[in-house]
Amino acid sequence: MAGLNVSVAFFFLVVGVCQALRRLSKRLLSPGAYGCLAKELAGSLQLCMSCLELRMLLEIGLWGGGFGLDVVLTLLFLLFVVHGASFDGASANPTICLQEFLLLESNFTATAAKLLAQGVGTGLGWAVTKLYWSWELTPFHLIQNLMASECSSSIHTPLHHAAFVEGTCSFLFHLVLFKWRQSHLMYRVLVLAATVTFLTYAAGPFTGAFFNPALATAATFHCSGNSFWDYVQVYWLGPLTGMLAALLVFQGNIPRLFQKNLLYNPKSKYKIPKARLSAHKEGDKPQQKMKGEKSNFDPR
Repeated sequence: MAGLNVSVAFFFLVVGVCQALRRLSKRLLSPGAYGCLAKELAGSLQLCMSCLELRMLLEIGLWGGGFGLDVVLTLLFLLFVVHGASFDGASANPTICLQEFLLLESNFTATAAKLLAQGVGTGLGWAVTKLYWSWELTPFHLIQNLMASECSSSIHTPLHHAAFVEGTCSFLFHLVLFKWRQSHLMYRVLVLAATVTFLTYAAGPFTGAFFNPALATAATFHCSGNSFWDYVQVYWLGPLTGMLAALLVFQGNIPRLFQKNLLYNPKSKYKIPKARLSAHKEGDKPQQKMKGEKSNFDPR
């Protein structure tokens, strides 16, 4: 349990440092620079470091520490609740940035800046976590250092099935995100954390269940077992396809590319009740008759 306590302390430290970074950059930078750069960088840094440490606990702690999968999943749920509450609107996920771009909620410059910040944040998070592991504060980290140079791929299923799994996870995640995006922050955070935990439990044995291209790049692209293009198909194209499918199912179109609704018939925003509509039609008849009588009136 001592190793688990060190990891929990590491999670608290990461969240505290990233929260301080957000507050400092919010004071020093303009709102645009903060929203597109600093906020996304801090969120990606926090997400990457937390998930790498949690992934280490999942791979080593189950047999090295004697605690079960329920401990890791509970930590995952709690971490995503904290992430959702502290991210200050940052997505830390390239597919969400591209989704906002396709929905006309973000322009090209802002989207490119967010993607760049997410790449820098995940790269920095990977480097800092590797440095932290090199201190070997627990037996878990010692074993992790021994295994780091020979890490294996997270893809434990045929390539087409792996891409389908990541795409399905992304599809379900974005559907939930669409459904709850206008809800209260507390409910949205809890639902998204529960969704991520369930998808990780269901799809983790097959691909690791990243459905986040930036996080997957930092966590598994350097491992042996698959080529770079295999990783691109599974961890980039799979989540991107899932996001596009969720956007089409929920929205019916992609506003950035075309306005025509392909799946749903356009409906009037304001509906007139049938009773009022019939009364309105009946009320029109006498008026039309009066108009007709007035036009036929001969003043002579």
